[in-house]
Amino acid sequence: ATDPVRVVDLLEHTTGWDDMHLREYAKDAPGMSLSEGLDYDHHSRTSRWRPGTRMAYCNSGPAVAGAIIEKVTGQRFEDYVDEHLFKPIGMATATYLPPQGRPTATLYHADGKTPYRYWHILLRPAGSINASAEDMAAYVQFYLNRGQARGTAVMPTGSIDRMEVPTRTWAAQDGLRLGYGLSNYATVADGFVYHGHDGGVNGGLTEMAYLPEFGVGYSFSINAGNGKGFKAIATALQAYVTRGLTRPAPPAAAPMPAAAADYAGWYQPDSPRNAMFAFLERLMGLTRVTVDSRALTMTGSDLAGTHYVPVSGMQLRRDDAPDHAEPVASLQLITPNAEGRFIGLDGAATFKRIPAWLAIAEIMLIAWFAVAVASILLYAPFWLLAGLSKKRRRPAERPLRVWPLVAVLALCSVVGIGVGVSDDILDALGALTVPSFALFVGTLVFAVASAWSAVAVWKSPPGVRRLVRAHAIFASIILVIATLYLAYWGVIGLRTWA
Repeated sequence: ATDPVRVVDLLEHTTGWDDMHLREYAKDAPGMSLSEGLDYDHHSRTSRWRPGTRMAYCNSGPAVAGAIIEKVTGQRFEDYVDEHLFKPIGMATATYLPPQGRPTATLYHADGKTPYRYWHILLRPAGSINASAEDMAAYVQFYLNRGQARGTAVMPTGSIDRMEVPTRTWAAQDGLRLGYGLSNYATVADGFVYHGHDGGVNGGLTEMAYLPEFGVGYSFSINAGNGKGFKAIATALQAYVTRGLTRPAPPAAAPMPAAAADYAGWYQPDSPRNAMFAFLERLMGLTRVTVDSRALTMTGSDLAGTHYVPVSGMQLRRDDAPDHAEPVASLQLITPNAEGRFIGLDGAATFKRIPAWLAIAEIMLIAWFAVAVASILLYAPFWLLAGLSKKRRRPAERPLRVWPLVAVLALCSVVGIGVGVSDDILDALGALTVPSFALFVGTLVFAVASAWSAVAVWKSPPGVRRLVRAHAIFASIILVIATLYLAYWGVIGLRTWA
């Protein structure tokens, strides 16, 4: 009643919903209508926080917007877009459905030889357009011409302007203009601010980007999932379209606002795209913020001492070096609210300040866990080989060694399954398969073995050597803590197909 999900939230990805679940991504849905696709699995569409506060990319948002179009117009979404956008823009081959009677590209696995089958995306408005290079060129020109195509106004200029500006996040409400607008986002590359969108499917990556102030842009696709090659092509195209252009001058550094000192401290990411990986994202994203008279510095796994200088008010821009100076503000010190103190970064990420003791405790627990796992694996060959000799066998110590090893091996198997199916993750984990069931079992075995490692310590007889007992206590405690943490985040017993 107080915070409804609005149409703008569907398009700015501020619904708070989890992204589509693996079973939704994996569904091959030929002939399925949009409403049937939305009915297939509605569990992902539950707001995890108040809509209109944080941005978290969610592919079902555009699909719900498409369903609204169908309800309002009485037309199928694909037909409406074809009539009101594709044809007027001049996108002659563009279609949300498999092209009929036209040559199509084949998408390939990482080996470059094994093709993927055509994937009928369950929620097509999220991004399943098949189009030629000429069509995509016309689409780029549609933006550069501010809604006009072939001399006709397909869309009002004001609508294009609105698409390029975020409004809903806390950072946007405080004035930050860099970020995700209406299915159109802004990014800084080599000193220029690009607008557009990218995307990917199994075996395919694509990007459309343009510089509205300069009247240039590009679009390209590759029929492979090679992110490194994709980035290299994008960098080359950006260098080509900006040749001879003068980079916008970065705003002059302003005085550091007095209130900025209040934002110093420890932060964690607070807007995970995928709830399934939130347990890892919050740990890997631990960030330290320091503030002095000249700059704010963010230090974390992805931000190794990144410096930001004030621009105006509570907005700052990146200023690591002359060739990295941003022409626009990218960091917003968000006005404190009832939920705490936050920092908005690049219009997409939201960081929440946490107590220093909690951050330090998490770092210490991560280090403890890493040392415990390493010591269990390194110790195992020695006691296993020693057990081959009757003289050196110690049955009383065996449970203290076996159960931690079983727990660690189960965890390694879970990681190994994830890595092993990375090239075909949707088919492997989006349905009940051997890998997905093995992943489910592996997490349960980890939990049970961790619990039994603690029980083994509790029940160990007096004859156990002191060093062996100390190591078992050291390992079992952190394994149990890890189990409780993973259970809290829904990882224990994870059913990726559900």
